[in-house]
Amino acid sequence: MSASTQVSDLIFPHPIPPQPGEMIDIAPGIRWLRLALPFALDHVNIYLIDDGDGWAVLDTGVADARTRSVWAEIIATKLDGRPLTRLILTHFHPDHLGLAGWMTGELGLELHMTPGEYRAGTNAGRLLDDQGRLAHRAFFTEHGLDAPTIDAAMGRGTAYMRMTTGLPATFHPLIAGETLRIGGRDFEIYTGGGHAPEQAMLLNRADRLFLAADQVLARISPNIGVWPTEPESNPLHHYLVSLAALRTQIPDDVFALPAHNLPFYNLHTRIQALQRHHEARCNDIIAACSTPSTTTQILPILFPRLLDAHQIGFAFGEVLAHINHLVSTGHLHRETDAAGIIRVQRK
Repeated sequence: MSASTQVSDLIFPHPIPPQPGEMIDIAPGIRWLRLALPFALDHVNIYLIDDGDGWAVLDTGVADARTRSVWAEIIATKLDGRPLTRLILTHFHPDHLGLAGWMTGELGLELHMTPGEYRAGTNAGRLLDDQGRLAHRAFFTEHGLDAPTIDAAMGRGTAYMRMTTGLPATFHPLIAGETLRIGGRDFEIYTGGGHAPEQAMLLNRADRLFLAADQVLARISPNIGVWPTEPESNPLHHYLVSLAALRTQIPDDVFALPAHNLPFYNLHTRIQALQRHHEARCNDIIAACSTPSTTTQILPILFPRLLDAHQIGFAFGEVLAHINHLVSTGHLHRETDAAGIIRVQRK
């Protein structure tokens, strides 16, 4: 995920988040739990929604011992004696579905998830098999990344994907345009691409609550990345389409409850800032491509800071997402040399 700091016009009713493992009431019938993550982005926001006899859970955190311990304490002491009723997953990334297998298997919760995210979650392990690793290495190589950096990036990437407990064999599909009843309230289901294939978001119009997942974050842009399974995909296009739709369909005065950073007001202002952020990145790439350039050569233009092994894979995918988008819009053209190295140049 990349920095995008135009937040001065946002309103943060709770400027101090709960400590990792702690939970507070954030809105009527909604509790905000913050869980620690072992990455540069060091937290994920989990929301528990009043579901009548108990609490519906939105996302889980990663499958590590620390997160399991927090959940055990939450269930035992902090739910007013009411059980967890069901699990709602916004998307397939491990910080969101890490404990899905445990919660559905050990706790008996039914899973609600979009079909696209369920498929992505069940297929994610393919990056770990021999064929997937070969494709991953070839993907990095043809875009100019050197062998030691590829080794480091792939090592952290596979560790990241192992922070899950799998998905159950069955689930209840979340379908865009339909309504999910949680307790005594109706939540409209929205989906959006770019960061993930079919990320779910929930809107309760009566209470002006928008559970935004990773699609609209207050202080950073979600990672919009290209991966070796779809090397010429255009996730940035899908993300920009989603932002435009949310700006039209979701009221500006909702209380946005995102999966990272702080809950905030002024949704449309933030959407506009994210749109401008990606437009600026595209312009930076166009300016840099007066001569044929690989993704690796463009990487430090968008990410000039030192990146660790975990971050470089995401940064690489994000740069390529912008390149692919600019190729699709005709601003860049792509060529492959005799050694199989791909470069782009502005037209």
